[in-house]
Amino acid sequence: MSTVANPLPATFLRGGTSKGIFLKRSDLPEDPSKWTPIFQGIMGSPDPQYRRQLNGMGGGVSSLSKICVVGPPSSSERAAEVDVEYTFVQVGIEDGALDLSGNCGNLSSMIGVFALDEQLCFPRNVDADNGVATVRSFNTNTSKIIDTTFPVSFSDGKHVAALDVPQVEMAGVPGKASRIVLQFVNPGGARTGKLLPTGSPIDVLECGLDGSAPSLIPASLVDATNPTVFVSSSDLSEVLGLQERGLSSSDFASPNVERLLESIRQAGAKRMGLDPSAKAQPKIAVLSEPSEDATDADIIIHAFSMGVLHKAVPMTVGLCLGVATGVEGTIAHGIVSKARARPGAIPNDMVRIRHPGGVVAVGAEFAGDGTVLNAQVLRTGRRLMKGVVWW
Repeated sequence: MSTVANPLPATFLRGGTSKGIFLKRSDLPEDPSKWTPIFQGIMGSPDPQYRRQLNGMGGGVSSLSKICVVGPPSSSERAAEVDVEYTFVQVGIEDGALDLSGNCGNLSSMIGVFALDEQLCFPRNVDADNGVATVRSFNTNTSKIIDTTFPVSFSDGKHVAALDVPQVEMAGVPGKASRIVLQFVNPGGARTGKLLPTGSPIDVLECGLDGSAPSLIPASLVDATNPTVFVSSSDLSEVLGLQERGLSSSDFASPNVERLLESIRQAGAKRMGLDPSAKAQPKIAVLSEPSEDATDADIIIHAFSMGVLHKAVPMTVGLCLGVATGVEGTIAHGIVSKARARPGAIPNDMVRIRHPGGVVAVGAEFAGDGTVLNAQVLRTGRRLMKGVVWW
């Protein structure tokens, strides 16, 4: 570890509804197994007693305990495809464990910005007429290609991301900022190799709380951008014995519901061929129908990250949901189809998802054979700080 600078050059960025530390690959040990003490020190983990990460840059919630390691393409073959590659790391708050099993959609929106700032690459696609550039990146966690397109200015012989153009608002973040188009290319089978890992749009999982008889619950197991277990709020209410009144917002934060959902998530992970003990993958989300008079959303989601209700929808989960709505037979497809068949429903190419922080629209494009060509969403981002971080 003596060869790694302490403090370490770093940039602190917001991407979407997440914030994270961005590091250059060249500043870290070649062997990722040696990253653990560095990243734990940066984030202030493990913190089992207080869960606040006050001794580091983390914020005590999963969306603020993230690191991206960015560098040039690792081979000439890769360089022919992409401009830059990166590894996403979720740092455990309580245990400090590093989880490299999935990607973060929100922070992915800032990979191109960071790469240009650090002169790790030049954008291969520049639209001078519209003042935007596209940086194509390769995510090593999922072996997927992601394009980010954002406004740029040209000065001192280089393109620089312009993030303060008041173009769009984003639920969960105050004010307007530049429009960042985040597009996942061929996102299906990010972890398992299949869009539907079991081959079925709905599987029946066994779940239950400690000391109680096991119950059965339908779930859609979908792997696009990140694998996710989707269940409906009505089915979850039935398992909990709350079908008469249904689930309220406060129920989603109750320990019993969190424990039951973790049981379902682990059962889904096993069925998908994933490690059920890995807390970051797969994600789990509860889907609900909008009210009869709702016109702003096609579907409602309550997503959980690292066992805790997320205050917004993790973007890879939102993108996965957008893809799932286009797969006939899934729980998501059923809910959206019903919402769009209502009188007065407004046609929309994008799926409008309401989450605890607002509404986000996501889109997916399919080939004739059902293959997912891409999934996309709009994000915003902001540079927060650049300098060094102690670990």
